Amino acid sequence: MTSSSTKHSKTELSAKSSSAGTQFITNKMCPYAQKAWIALESSGIAYDMREVSLYGPGGKPDWFWKLNPRGTVPIVTMDGENDVYADSELILDAVGDISEGILARTADLSEEERTQVSKWREIMSKQLAPVGKSAVLGGSMPKLRSLLKETNDMVVGPYLCGQRMTLADCAAFPFLWRIDQDYGIGGDGEEKLRDWLDVCLKTETIKSTVVRSWWWWW
Repeated sequence: MTSSSTKHSKTELSAKSSSAGTQFITNKMCPYAQKAWIALESSGIAYDMREVSLYGPGGKPDWFWKLNPRGTVPIVTMDGENDVYADSELILDAVGDISEGILARTADLSEEERTQVSKWREIMSKQLAPVGKSAVLGGSMPKLRSLLKETNDMVVGPYLCGQRMTLADCAAFPFLWRIDQDYGIGGDGEEKLRDWLDVCLKTETIKSTVVRSWWWWW
């Protein structure tokens, strides 16, 4: 999911998020919105949440279409509505630059950690998303299990990239959690992923984003 947004320095974003407020427009059942939600919750940034119904007879409100003509969530606005981030990956980047909470600020990571974070995010969006969809819709489980075993070997622990929670955890949890719900994660060769999921479910800023009713990512 891609979108254009206004670029700002970390100092500018921090000042705007504290003075003008940050608004998070979402639907709690969407995994893309959940990864942005985890980042916001874990950042310590004050924000207001506004939920929208993406389906139904009422349709999406006009104000929503003005913020994102593509009609998708999540959306984060800063500096009133002057700066609009209508893409989950762009939201992660913005929040990672100004985090003041349990989520490690991107600038505070080592070069190796930043490389690991980027690799996890790319795997989630370019590999797990299509492979997971094929497995659920077409029953192609061997390919999914193979990918899970590959990513299992990448887990540093307790979080994906080590002691600190990073954007990698925000990006991965909604998708791997959904797979775990219906198909289970933790068998032979998936033990590290299982341990990581358990750590996430004990992390309040992640646990608080888990809802009973949820969607897959298509």
